[in-house]
Amino acid sequence: MKRLIFCLFSLGLSITLSAQTLSVLDIVKKADSKMRGESSYSEMTMTIVRPTWQRSISMKIWTKGTHFALIKVTAPAKDKGTGFVKRDKELWNWIPSIDRLIKMSASVMGQSWMGSDFTNDDMVRESSMVTDYTQKMAGEEEIRGFNCYQIELTPLPEAAVVWGKVIVWIEKETFNMIRTQNLDENFNLAQTLENYDFKQFGDRTLPSRREMTPAAGKEQKTVITISKAQYNIPIQESFFSQQNLKTIQ
Repeated sequence: MKRLIFCLFSLGLSITLSAQTLSVLDIVKKADSKMRGESSYSEMTMTIVRPTWQRSISMKIWTKGTHFALIKVTAPAKDKGTGFVKRDKELWNWIPSIDRLIKMSASVMGQSWMGSDFTNDDMVRESSMVTDYTQKMAGEEEIRGFNCYQIELTPLPEAAVVWGKVIVWIEKETFNMIRTQNLDENFNLAQTLENYDFKQFGDRTLPSRREMTPAAGKEQKTVITISKAQYNIPIQESFFSQQNLKTIQ
């Protein structure tokens, strides 16, 4: 009888532990879903810092999954109204100063967004660490007091991504991404993204300050400060149109 009770207890414990154990893919999915949501609206300011100067760009961003995004610049005055819209694989840039709509090729996704250290891909969130990469647990590490999973992401052969490898540190309890390192095709460190100042945005806690620092740049970085963010908002695919790109404020 005691043996039977012990076996049942062991089986129950095993099932409980198994249910609590997350795969690497589960961890990445939770982190990606938290940052992305099914849809989102945010207001932010990007500050580009260089050794002898700096400039700030304020913007509004709407997204829906990985296929749709619309960015509208609200400041400074000389850039106000500039916008980008992504629908599936198409990316368009609206430049009001010359009254011109430009279709951008897929090759520009790895290029700098408006002179910053963030890429076009970073801003419109085209690539996904869930579907464009394989995931491997590299270990565990404490980053700035956060206990994190360290996960290596290797791009799939058919994925149109910028990096040769990505390493991400995901906090164990909240699944917040604390640090991301992007490696080039030769697996040399290209840039590091650090997330700071976690705040409540609607139903989730997320970083309100993100700093991208290139490995080769001295006294160079780009800082994004998020002042407002809403997730899982009702938004139709038709919102992400060339007409809205030109007219929305």
